[in-house]
Amino acid sequence: MKKYIKLTSALLLAFLVNSCDEEKILDLSPVNNISNDVSYSSPSLIKLSVTGMYNAAQIGQFNSTNPNGGRGYVWGAAFVQQGDNRGEDVVNMAAFYQFTYQSNYDTNTANNTYYWVDGYRLINRCNLVIEGVTGAMAKGIVSAAVGNDYIGQAKFLRAITHFELLTYFARSYNFTPTASHPGIVYREVGIDTQAEVDAELARGRNTVAECYAKVIADLDDAEAKITQATDKSLATKNAAIAFKTRVYLHQRNWDKVIAEGSKPLAGIALGAQPEMPFITSTNLTNPESIFSIRHAEAAGQNPGVNGALASQYKTRRLVCISPIIWRDPSWLADDKRRAEGTMVETVNGIKYTNKYKEGVKYTDAAPVIRYAEVLLNVAEAQARKASPDVTTALNLLNAVRNRSLANPATQAYTAASFATAADLVKAILKERRIEFIMEGRRWSDIHRLQNDDIAPIDGIPAKIGNASANKDMFILGTPYDGALLEKAIPGSDHRVLWPIPLLETNNNPTLAAQQNPGW
Repeated sequence: MKKYIKLTSALLLAFLVNSCDEEKILDLSPVNNISNDVSYSSPSLIKLSVTGMYNAAQIGQFNSTNPNGGRGYVWGAAFVQQGDNRGEDVVNMAAFYQFTYQSNYDTNTANNTYYWVDGYRLINRCNLVIEGVTGAMAKGIVSAAVGNDYIGQAKFLRAITHFELLTYFARSYNFTPTASHPGIVYREVGIDTQAEVDAELARGRNTVAECYAKVIADLDDAEAKITQATDKSLATKNAAIAFKTRVYLHQRNWDKVIAEGSKPLAGIALGAQPEMPFITSTNLTNPESIFSIRHAEAAGQNPGVNGALASQYKTRRLVCISPIIWRDPSWLADDKRRAEGTMVETVNGIKYTNKYKEGVKYTDAAPVIRYAEVLLNVAEAQARKASPDVTTALNLLNAVRNRSLANPATQAYTAASFATAADLVKAILKERRIEFIMEGRRWSDIHRLQNDDIAPIDGIPAKIGNASANKDMFILGTPYDGALLEKAIPGSDHRVLWPIPLLETNNNPTLAAQQNPGW
């Protein structure tokens, strides 16, 4: 039954991006499926629809010929792998992520195509849940408390998915003074009728400012409505608050980052050791994790051998840590995040992450946001605001960093470590690269730091050559100064943005006319 509900919603969204024929799109309730109306006719079916929404976040679809061959698009694993490989702190060691690593994608490559397709498929599932549960509440099928909790969870997933798509298909918030440049289409209608299909096809891209406003409004509503608080693989009030610190950081609204980060997060605390969020393959029971995507051993509940984090990063060793960050002097030689067998695994002298451990059953949860990020988000905001609070920023930075130090008493940062607040900001940014290595966070920071006033990045940084890392590159003692065969791509280059996929533009004249420049 869960499968049939999933396929019905996927078919409707596929019309927008994959040109399903008219007969199929109009046959919205085939005999072997459950119609959308029926899906919200009882509490058990409603709960199943909500479960299907999370399944859409967990697995996704990798290509049109294999609808069950998900590789974790968007939130199951792909956001980690794509976010890593767009940056310079990993090295792609095979052909698997080469399009992303070398920015050789086009309008038809699978990674950017199915990021878009699966992102909007998930968004459509969220919209159908919001509309279906709203109707069920009005009919008394579920209580207001239960219904609002489901709606809040759907709005959380809708918000974070739009935000994730923004970082790949649109320029950063500060690209124009008022963020009036093109964002993406912010879809808030559940598509299950021909009229809705036609109306949505006519809608163009919202501005980046409009998208951010809608993301924040959805997260505010999620925070107000969600009551579920025990399962970290589901949206919670904590998750909505934490994610707002990320969104406001990208918006450069430092006061709002601080305000959200000052709210209490019930049951959330920083782990005593850096490996705490990854000490078991499920990654869901430790106090530091805030929201992660659960994976189970059963087929169809994890991204499988071609997508699962432990498969790609541990068993198959398709991506390693880059010598660029491994040899950075800010990452002390005796830092616990270098611990062999705990955080890192060395094979033939090359350093791979050991954060994801289950390379057979693929049960590692995908870490979407954890408490260390919230603390560093607030630290950066405190150091960047008009009148920097250097003391608070320093304390928050040290809270994250000190647990990894061999001797915090002598190795911790002090006020004397930084001549200016700007220097402190740069240290916080470096700490993010170390702390979140192989968690998909690097591209997000590269994206938001375009045109930054303190630590600007122009486009995509230069990288170690594809598949060229060797053991000699990882010898500590000096910063890496070897060849960077993957040359930097300037911010003016069209490849800094992913193109709207050909699947979309072939069938959507509105977005075809709004394609990203250069594509």
